[in-house]
Amino acid sequence: MQPRMKNIAIIVPEAMHALHRLKEAAEKGGVPSGTLGLVELRASQINGCSVCVDMHARELKKKGETDERLFAVAAWRDAPYFSDAERAALAFTEALTRLSDRADPLPDEIWNEAARHYDEPALAALIITIANINVWNRFNVATRQVAGAWSN
Repeated sequence: MQPRMKNIAIIVPEAMHALHRLKEAAEKGGVPSGTLGLVELRASQINGCSVCVDMHARELKKKGETDERLFAVAAWRDAPYFSDAERAALAFTEALTRLSDRADPLPDEIWNEAARHYDEPALAALIITIANINVWNRFNVATRQVAGAWSN
């Protein structure tokens, strides 16, 4: 597989810096870093971004995440490996990544379950993280970036 062009973040480094600053801000919102990593991995799976799936799975593994949990992220509803708070964050991620799949993109049921586990700063951090990873996914998918090339 060949990319269509260089990575957008290389061509427009100001965009990469802005997205990194956005991520850093979200990391201060009180959501465990492992949960934010699962959110990034799940959105990337939904969007078919091989670069981000590869990168976030590797990052989570380096931080001590188990193979069982990494393998089961795509099937989190049926896997026993996730806490109720992580499940709420993953449902939130799916809803905000698949905005056009429902008449009500983020139903109260999903919002309320997330709000049961996360306060407003943490909810804001989740929304920022989900939006940010969706931007990265769109950059990489549009330009057909190659998984693993980022680590070279």
